[in-house]
Amino acid sequence: MKRLLLILIALCTINAYAGSKPGKFEVGKNTFLLNGEPFIIKAAEVHYPRIPREYWEHRIKMCKALGMNSLCLYVFWNLHEQTPGKFDFSGNNDIAAFCKLAQNEGMYVIVRPGPYVCAEWEMGGLPWWLLKKDDVQLRSLDSYYMERVKIFMNAVAKELAPLQINNGGNIIMVQVENEFGSYGTDKPYVSAIRDIVRESGFNKVPLFQCDWSSNFLNNGLDDLPGQ
Repeated sequence: MKRLLLILIALCTINAYAGSKPGKFEVGKNTFLLNGEPFIIKAAEVHYPRIPREYWEHRIKMCKALGMNSLCLYVFWNLHEQTPGKFDFSGNNDIAAFCKLAQNEGMYVIVRPGPYVCAEWEMGGLPWWLLKKDDVQLRSLDSYYMERVKIFMNAVAKELAPLQINNGGNIIMVQVENEFGSYGTDKPYVSAIRDIVRESGFNKVPLFQCDWSSNFLNNGLDDLPGQ
């Protein structure tokens, strides 16, 4: 009995290690590559704050049962920083915990931190307090706006960058902004957001853009794949 117990403990240790083994995700020629092998992303869009934490695991398992292998997650800025400089990643806001639950089910994660996310969410996720500055220009190179974006992105990366696949986590891609072409044309702005995302710590997995096909070229960056 004692020997059986030791074997079970050893197997649990091996499985835990296997779950955190560093991997690699790349954009190959006409295909994605997971650890060097072609990989088809089958992703479900799941918004963690819209689901009580007690049901997170259930929803993740439902997505897996539907044949999905990945989850797309928006990060809602105005949820995590309701007061300037005070971040909340606890309880139902614990996005890192959500990602770890997904990894336990063998699911990969695509992070979409905005800063603007749309998602039929108030101000597309932008905090209301940005508007307290009368002359602020949202989703632009406005100095105050970009300063706050950088602070937010650094906070998000502190939670999630350690969970990139190269670190043994399950995050395989990170999106830059969101459907900006429907808002305006400003490649310098989109480029600046890309740099902030990368410099915050999301530098081990591919970054990408998402926009309408009819206007993607207006803001499309040569070094980012688009969808």
